[in-house]
Amino acid sequence: MLNIKIVCVGKLKEKFWIGAAAEYAKRLGAHCRLEVEELPESRLPASPSPAEIAAALKKEGESIALRIPPGSLTAALCVEGKELDSVRFSELLEACALRGKSRVCFLIGGSEGLSEEVKEQADLRLSMSQMTFPHHLARIMLLEQLYRAFQIREGTRYHK
Repeated sequence: MLNIKIVCVGKLKEKFWIGAAAEYAKRLGAHCRLEVEELPESRLPASPSPAEIAAALKKEGESIALRIPPGSLTAALCVEGKELDSVRFSELLEACALRGKSRVCFLIGGSEGLSEEVKEQADLRLSMSQMTFPHHLARIMLLEQLYRAFQIREGTRYHK
């Protein structure tokens, strides 16, 4: 069974995000071992300077790096990453399992994104879209796409 870890900066606070995340986590329980680890987001002033943003990203990046399981395929979610459709995403997860990679770790940054160091250390950069989404929504979208990927693999009607 595939072990999937999502390391994300920022805590879900709104009930609608929490409910959606819980629903997909429940659904994914039949297909993988899922772990979601939330890290605190650095506090920044209302109009942060580039240096303040860089320092916050560096601090968050160091915390993220400590939580990546050894030997896992690591995918950083970032707008400049590679876009995959749902079928190709499913094939990526299947290829991990076939290559003996039993761990996949997805990294989601906070409102300022991920540090360049984190993105450089990742095995893969993935983009949900060229559009910008709130990082909390990106987490829900990733959970849904993970569930969809398993449904595609099983040939269910979920993916039409």
